[in-house]
Amino acid sequence: MLVRSLFAAALLAVTGAVSAQSLPKPAEFYFDLDANTLRPITPVRETGDVAMAKLAKAIERNPRANAEAAQLAHLAMEAGRAELGRQLYGRALGSLDRSDSLRRAIVWNYGWDLYRAGDAEGALAQWRTLVEMRGVTAAWMPPTLALALWTAGRKDEAVQWYAAAVRTEPHQWNTTGQYARLLPDWHDAERSLLGEVQAAWASNPPTWP
Repeated sequence: MLVRSLFAAALLAVTGAVSAQSLPKPAEFYFDLDANTLRPITPVRETGDVAMAKLAKAIERNPRANAEAAQLAHLAMEAGRAELGRQLYGRALGSLDRSDSLRRAIVWNYGWDLYRAGDAEGALAQWRTLVEMRGVTAAWMPPTLALALWTAGRKDEAVQWYAAAVRTEPHQWNTTGQYARLLPDWHDAERSLLGEVQAAWASNPPTWP
């Protein structure tokens, strides 16, 4: 198959192992919009096999086609080809300087693709690198990390992070009533799971710090 051969030509060997690690303690508030992080990476507007072939050709021509590698990684993981997606994400991140503005967006997207591939701990490992960046307390962090931690069975930590969302915007997060508006890109099952975290928080709200 043409697309498969183009995929193979585009790949570089990358190490991608991650392990469970502790997150920093939540800060008090998370108001930053962090808009440069929360964006899809779509240098190619086509979809399906056409997009995959075009992206693979771009990567083959240009070793630093990092946005193209990230989009192809996302498409691969959406198609259930998780290992290929990991390799492509690894290629993109391995080519980027830590100060590159594209890096945060790739890490954020990679985390979601790992989570939706059933690897909550892998998602947390990616998002932890964003949490640890000095001076960034982004509004997406408390609910997203709470979801992944709950899924990974780290329920006490999940409730602590959810509490940070409530401290920041109590009228938005103290109930589940606004989830559809606040989390429009989440799957229904993800919003439902976050509702479990909210219920655990409501039954015993943790104090801060």
